[in-house]
Amino acid sequence: MRLTDQDREAVTAAVTTAELTTNGEIVTVVAGRSDAYHDVALHWAVLAMLLVLALLAWQPWPAEWLHTRFVDSWAQVVPARWYLTIALVLMAATFLVARVALAFDALRLFLTPGATKTRRVHRRALELFRAAAEKRTRGSTGVLVYLSLAEHRAVILADEGIHSKVTADVWGAAMAALVGGLKADRAGEGMAEAVRQIGLVLAEHFPRSADDVNELPDRVIEL
Repeated sequence: MRLTDQDREAVTAAVTTAELTTNGEIVTVVAGRSDAYHDVALHWAVLAMLLVLALLAWQPWPAEWLHTRFVDSWAQVVPARWYLTIALVLMAATFLVARVALAFDALRLFLTPGATKTRRVHRRALELFRAAAEKRTRGSTGVLVYLSLAEHRAVILADEGIHSKVTADVWGAAMAALVGGLKADRAGEGMAEAVRQIGLVLAEHFPRSADDVNELPDRVIEL
């Protein structure tokens, strides 16, 4: 899923229109993904490796068959070191295969737990909020609208000047628009509608003053 030129224009226009009636500033950010999740791939590779060890402990006959087939077909007892050698080789091979397979972004993302995605998306949104919107307006009235396309998740964060007058649940309609747009593969439309909903809230609590200036960019930022 990617934004089209039409999506970019729609979001930018929505921000510009929303800010005509409020001192608040809205920053929109769209990221392809919020994290690479390489640590998740490592966890799965280690788990696969340990699963091989567990299977060998439960059914050691593959090691015995290999010893009979390639080492000593007349042996009555398979040496313990052979079991350890086979276990080491199979575990290493399994780890490498899993790591190569999980180099594909789609598989790595599919195997990442939903709760982990949510935490990473929120963490990334918070980092961007602190860099792009927090305390960057005169009245601390910045709002970040963040979409992470690969994870299909969205975050809305508001500056401290807004928190003093409204609670987080006031963004319910905006969040519903964001999530609905993601589910329908119309991220741009969803973000534009979310901006409109946020603008209504900001206009109610922070109406535009005569000396208001545009302090943050209206265009959508893509990462």
